[in-house]
Amino acid sequence: MMRDPLSRTFAALADPTRRALLARLSEGEANVSELAEPFLDEMTLPAITKHLKVLEDAGLITKGRRAQWRPCQLNGEPLREAVDWMEQHRIAWEDQLDRLGAYLKAKQKGVRHGRKK
Repeated sequence: MMRDPLSRTFAALADPTRRALLARLSEGEANVSELAEPFLDEMTLPAITKHLKVLEDAGLITKGRRAQWRPCQLNGEPLREAVDWMEQHRIAWEDQLDRLGAYLKAKQKGVRHGRKK
């Protein structure tokens, strides 16, 4: 079992069904039946419930209880943490790619002018 929150977030986001469920919840609260409906031709309600459990365990959604209704809501905090992590790495990779681009450009100029470096 993954204890690291970021690992749980990325593992939950790895599945297209779970990403679709999150996309639906980004439009507003919905109950389990409403969330499951678009998928019922392809999978069972218990399968959808398992996907929702993974999202809930990762902290990406919260499930409430109002009488018989189980409203689910998106929790954006784990997504913000994942975006922050990716942004730090994006900046580092862009810096490395910029340096590589400058190096290749300099090498290409040297070859064009008949010089080998």
